[in-house]
Amino acid sequence: MTILSATFTVDLTPAEILPGAADRFDLAKTWVGDLEGSSRGVMLTAGDPASGSASYIATELFEGILDGRRGTLTFQQLGTMAGGDPDLRYLIAPGSGTGDLAGLTGVLTIGAIDEAGVHQVSIELD
Repeated sequence: MTILSATFTVDLTPAEILPGAADRFDLAKTWVGDLEGSSRGVMLTAGDPASGSASYIATELFEGILDGRRGTLTFQQLGTMAGGDPDLRYLIAPGSGTGDLAGLTGVLTIGAIDEAGVHQVSIELD
């Protein structure tokens, strides 16, 4: 097991709503650190975050370098919040890697988010 660290910033742009989703956003992230590059994806949301009950799913395609290896990976996220308690699964989609990243699997964990919106992330590779 290898544990790496990185940060990202994200831009969310409202997009056309799809059936079954309360909102849809296109996302673009810039990654720095052991994971360096950019990713683009789609997020679908449902529920009422203001009341403490909501969920989202997202998929994003990363292109860049992970720990010195170049290629692409797909990240998948599932976030829920019930009674204000969040639960997040964020992982590298199995079989999604290309180039030097082919065959990689792992889990991402979001830590602190600073006032500028920079997200701290640890990446645990299997």
